[in-house]
Amino acid sequence: MNGFYLTFFKRILPLKQLAALFILSALAVVSGVKLYDGISKDVKIIDNGKPIIVKTMSNSVDQALEKLGITVRPDDYISMPLDASLDNDSMNIINIKRAVPVSIIVDGQLREVWSYKDTVEEVIEENGITLNPLDRFEGLTPATLVTADMVIRVVRVSEEIATEEVDIPFTVVERPNNKMNEGETQIIAKGENGVRAKYYKITYEDGKPVDRMFVNEKVVKAPLDQVVEYGTVMNFRNSRGDLVRYSKVLNMRATAYTSSFEDTGKHPDHPAFGITYTGMRARVGVIAVDPKVIPLGTKLYVEVPGSAPDYGFAIAGDIGSAIKGNNIDLYFDSREEVKKWGRRKVVVYILNEQNDTRWKDNTDACK
Repeated sequence: MNGFYLTFFKRILPLKQLAALFILSALAVVSGVKLYDGISKDVKIIDNGKPIIVKTMSNSVDQALEKLGITVRPDDYISMPLDASLDNDSMNIINIKRAVPVSIIVDGQLREVWSYKDTVEEVIEENGITLNPLDRFEGLTPATLVTADMVIRVVRVSEEIATEEVDIPFTVVERPNNKMNEGETQIIAKGENGVRAKYYKITYEDGKPVDRMFVNEKVVKAPLDQVVEYGTVMNFRNSRGDLVRYSKVLNMRATAYTSSFEDTGKHPDHPAFGITYTGMRARVGVIAVDPKVIPLGTKLYVEVPGSAPDYGFAIAGDIGSAIKGNNIDLYFDSREEVKKWGRRKVVVYILNEQNDTRWKDNTDACK
């Protein structure tokens, strides 16, 4: 048949024209080959270690894989993005690692995953599982190579030191406090028992104890004394609920006076009228004393035995010619109160705090 066509062309076309036709056909074939080589891409696909080298007219990775019938699962590894463009000028190398199904048992839960990682350790890390220093794998090592349908069991391992303790009782030490009220106590340093301990190392796997080993025993803590202070300041509360803290008690006799002429020999127009020996203005709460018994300026509380109201808080701020020894003179605002008072037995408390200023608030003594 080919000879027939050749004979036919020889009859129709002159020899030179026939030669020209063959040359043009050859040039067309060569040009087509060069054109294909110019626009095609060289691609090397390594699919799970198996290489495939092809030329393709595809423009992107996913197009090239589709033409070759190669599918990639979401869990598979591919070295180039699927939408990446292929390079015309150099070999395009696409490396694919196929993921395999793996079961992970950890913290009481089963995880079914797919992974392309090589080792057990890499699979665990890929799935966000943090291993503690003592954790281990059941029947595997971190470097064990991953195979399809592998079961990886993470065993959580922890250790703790358990202590069996025996108390060593503390001692209570008491000491006086001259600023606290009598009858009051306060703990200054809390006592602590000492501890005699036996130590055991307990090993747990997945929360269950699997081993108990004796380590040591010793006195780990000496007892600390408990320091308790007790008050020595004598005190009581008066009928008004005021706390009276005192350092000394004097049983005395008390008279009363005012700033009147009858008591002081001075009229209101006298420059020293109403002024006490210490320069203080006479008022309720200021009393006259014998400085040899009660120093001037001493803060006091004057109690009236029985059911009568107390004179109350006072200051030793005056003297008197008749006030000697255990006698005191109480100031009142009126002659009527002085006459009513007369002369009485009183109990004088020397206040513990001599900076006490409550005498200034005493405006209604014996009321």
